[in-house]
Amino acid sequence: MMKTIGFLGLGTMGSPMAVNLARAGYTVHGWNRSDGRTGPLLAAGGQVAASIRDAVRDADVVITMLPDSPQVEEVAYAPEGILANSRPGTLLIDMSTIAPVNSIALADNAAEHRIRVLDAPVAGGEAGAVEGILSIMVGGEAADLEEARSVLEVLGKTITYCGQHGLGQTVKAANQLVLAINMQACAEAVVFLEKSGVHLEAALDVLINGLAGSNVLTRKRANFLKRDYTPSFKMGLHHKDMGIVTDTARAVGAAIPLGSTAAQFIAAAVARGDASLDHSALLRGVELLSGHGKQAPSPCA
Repeated sequence: MMKTIGFLGLGTMGSPMAVNLARAGYTVHGWNRSDGRTGPLLAAGGQVAASIRDAVRDADVVITMLPDSPQVEEVAYAPEGILANSRPGTLLIDMSTIAPVNSIALADNAAEHRIRVLDAPVAGGEAGAVEGILSIMVGGEAADLEEARSVLEVLGKTITYCGQHGLGQTVKAANQLVLAINMQACAEAVVFLEKSGVHLEAALDVLINGLAGSNVLTRKRANFLKRDYTPSFKMGLHHKDMGIVTDTARAVGAAIPLGSTAAQFIAAAVARGDASLDHSALLRGVELLSGHGKQAPSPCA
């Protein structure tokens, strides 16, 4: 039975995930790279580890939820890191969003230490992490997923086996591709409607309830209406994800013309100083191109 979990990365997504595991009765040893993020886990009955070694040495499962490949590789490969200090047979579940090729390399390196790996990136944002209803895409050995299923069911509503190592990350990349294109399309529709003199709130209700409706439009409706870019998923992280998408598409020989264009709009937003805003702030770029009012400086710049 998997009872003890080392959880590395207590950020926007990781903190509520670790809290949910502690509330579900698991012994959770949480570690974060920076200070000041351990309060919610402690309040939920979890424990704080002073180091990666302390978090993983007695763990049945190690979960990482980190920003990108360099951070995952740092905590995995360092002398005080996961591979050097976990017990043989430990299951490492990397729930970060990183490049598929790096997930494959992690699994290969971990195997030399008799540590099993699943890549299990998530979709659903901060709200999904808090509510425990994330969509989880899993790559690795099917038997390892079945062993970890009870843990993952605390975190997500949909758990999908995608195939061998790296394919969970590949599906996550496709998710981010569709999300970027959809977000950009919604932003363009908002400006199109407003410049045409249409009542925006009513028009969005029509779109949401028709074939053009999407989870993006439904969940970001208020952001568009209020120009509220408080981040639930930061533009800078989506920029990183689109780098994974474009690099992977090139490696496999897949043409993504719309995805490449959406990636450029996201990159432009980051260059303008919008990296810390919600990715619905793509609307700011469309407004700028359309001469739609005077764009205020980024509040997070």
